[in-house]
Amino acid sequence: MNEVAAILLRRGVEADADALLVHHGYFWKGEDARVTGMKQRRLRLLLRHDISLIAYHLPLDAHAIVGNNAQLAQRLGLTVQDRTGEPGGPQLLFLGVPQSPMTAEAFGAHIERRLGRRPQHIPGSGARIERLAWCTGAAQGYIDQAVAQGVDAFISGEISEPTVHVARECGIHYFAAGHHATERYGVQALGACLAGHFGLEHRFIEVENPV
Repeated sequence: MNEVAAILLRRGVEADADALLVHHGYFWKGEDARVTGMKQRRLRLLLRHDISLIAYHLPLDAHAIVGNNAQLAQRLGLTVQDRTGEPGGPQLLFLGVPQSPMTAEAFGAHIERRLGRRPQHIPGSGARIERLAWCTGAAQGYIDQAVAQGVDAFISGEISEPTVHVARECGIHYFAAGHHATERYGVQALGACLAGHFGLEHRFIEVENPV
């Protein structure tokens, strides 16, 4: 079984959980529908122990209060000013300002302190960061939209080869702060919200992830 999923499922079993609330589910549009291999092993363990799996992907990215992007803003002390996204799609790109203008080096150190992980920084300019955009997880492709918004920096979780060139050639700082590190706060906020509303017992299971 996949190591991270195996740890999460085992801990859920050990906690005698009725349900697991996750951001990334086990079924994706366009994938092979056959229940074999890793998917079979995961589902077999859940069914054997009568544990439900509840997954929210894009809705948890987009939610204005408990969503990953909203929660990342709280974690980093950012003020949300606006949101945008693909025409007709969810508004996943958040726009805002830090508590005060910072140098890129100071902002990178701030991310590391708040998330417990040093971000990979691609310096596109020497400008101080006064306005920025962010979208958690594997959203490095949103850098073009961030550039169009005229921000000084863009934060996401992952990085790819084209991201480097866009940042450098368009003069924007890019911070790859980690997929897991940027997306672990939404499920915590949603879990706390559900627990408060329905009187549930809940706990967050932290599983270290290097990406």
